[in-house]
Amino acid sequence: MTLATITRVGGPTTVVEFGGWRLLTDPTFDPPGRRYGFGWGTSSRKLTGPAIPVAGLGAVDVVLLTHDHHGDNLDDAGRALLADVGTVVTTTSGARRLGRGARGLRAWETTRLSHPGRPDIEITATPCRHGPPLSTVLVGEVIGFALRWEGQRNGAFWCTGDTVLHRGVLAVADRVRVGTVLLHLGGVRFPITGPIRYSMTARQALRLVDAVRPHVAIPVHYEGWQHFRESPESVERAFADRPEVRWLPLGHPTTVTV
Repeated sequence: MTLATITRVGGPTTVVEFGGWRLLTDPTFDPPGRRYGFGWGTSSRKLTGPAIPVAGLGAVDVVLLTHDHHGDNLDDAGRALLADVGTVVTTTSGARRLGRGARGLRAWETTRLSHPGRPDIEITATPCRHGPPLSTVLVGEVIGFALRWEGQRNGAFWCTGDTVLHRGVLAVADRVRVGTVLLHLGGVRFPITGPIRYSMTARQALRLVDAVRPHVAIPVHYEGWQHFRESPESVERAFADRPEVRWLPLGHPTTVTV
């Protein structure tokens, strides 16, 4: 049996630990209150701070950064800590912007991480579309991450990244056996663009879960920001009868079988 410990920090940020590795997803550690611009007239205010401050985070081996250009996925404090992280894996455009040897992947490209005494990790980028069709040129590149390592019993560990439900993300069901999934939700909308969605609603995420059939599904990135259009309560109601869903308390490590 292989176990992983997952700690939800807030927003998209989690700490994932297994086999001697400590991974961090989408680091966001700024305090609440500030408004962040996302481009093309869109913006959002951060409403809650991280459950764990940077000072209490500890050493991090790898950052999995779905995209670097939105403040709710990489803020100032999160960007500062990248200098102390051995490996950053992100989009190809993000890797160019970040420099410092960041590894850039396009959808379905793979990289491998190795360290003495730990299992190798194979990381495959999965497709994301952070808005309506043909919006990538405006909203920028985003990827998810499917992680495989020796000893997994239930399948890959998958972080969807910020995405709407579309053909590319549904293709994961055909190409990856998923054991545990971090579902980025929120049903993001902005007043300036009306009804257009920029991330999955809970109902859409349920369709994805039905397609992928993971052993464990963990909702993240649905609280703490003004631009989320589904309340935490409505997300929880939508998933209430789903046995595969695990609700992780903020700031408290939770062990799952992978």
